[in-house]
Amino acid sequence: MMPPGRILPPLLLALLALGPAAPCSPRPNATRFVCTEPTLSTFPTGLPPTTVAISVEFTALATLLPTALAGLPRLRELHLSSNRLAVLPEAVLRPVPTLRVLDLTENLLADLPAGLFAGTDHLQHLVLRGNRLRALRPAWFRHLPRLQWLDVAANTLAELPPGVFLPLRSLRSLDLSRNRLASLPPGALAGLRALQRLDLEGNGLGTLPPAAFAPAPALRLLFLQDNALQVLPAGIFVPLRHLRVLDLARNRLRALELPPRPPGPALDLDISGNPWACECPLLALLRRVAPRLSAARDTLCATPPRHQGQEVAAVSQAGDTGCEPRGDRQRPPDH
Repeated sequence: MMPPGRILPPLLLALLALGPAAPCSPRPNATRFVCTEPTLSTFPTGLPPTTVAISVEFTALATLLPTALAGLPRLRELHLSSNRLAVLPEAVLRPVPTLRVLDLTENLLADLPAGLFAGTDHLQHLVLRGNRLRALRPAWFRHLPRLQWLDVAANTLAELPPGVFLPLRSLRSLDLSRNRLASLPPGALAGLRALQRLDLEGNGLGTLPPAAFAPAPALRLLFLQDNALQVLPAGIFVPLRHLRVLDLARNRLRALELPPRPPGPALDLDISGNPWACECPLLALLRRVAPRLSAARDTLCATPPRHQGQEVAAVSQAGDTGCEPRGDRQRPPDH
């Protein structure tokens, strides 16, 4: 406590008169700007033209002006995750044609302007995870020939327009998990010949078209767990000769389709949590392809009665004398 009659120094008086400092003030000539101040409600101004990366995350930011990024010609990364953005101006990205990374995770976006990405043909990494998007617009992707990573997980997408990804010839990773896609239309993946990773986990998929993955022959990782698949179309994985990881866990499958075994490491396969029919076709397939089974203890036979509750891998490895060919005949399945 200050003694009675003590006079405050002039500098301290001046600072008190200015009030509290504005949160996250930019520094001159800086190349990176980071702000995670929860009370921030307007996009910072006065950022130097040397800025190459901006991270404004976990704030109260709810709006962006069309000119928010003006004067930042070198900007390559823009991280705006975990804010309160519900609308983006169509012209907001036009001042930053060199942008490579845009992260809009966990905002309130239900739609995007059709021309939002018209001037961002250098964009390589786009994250829209955890918003409220109900549909994907083909216009968003027309100007993104260099895009390599697209994450639209955890939205409310109920369908994919056929050919929506056609312009994305450089795309390597596509995450559509945790949406509401009950089916994939034929040609949904058209144009994605460079795609290596596809995540469709947790959508409630009930069916897949026979040629669902034919447009993406470079796929190496395919995630289909936590859906409602009961039957796989014959030959659905045949085009995927580079596949290394396949996750079919927690569906309703009784029979299995696998791609031909490629040279190199065995396929990493998770088929746990399905009601497998441990009949001759499944057992012979597993012996022939010899995948590395993940979660083997949860990969159990539901039928026939003699194998019910047993691990599929153990039954397959032990062999089943009932599957030995007798001329042209095999033992019929149990009923």
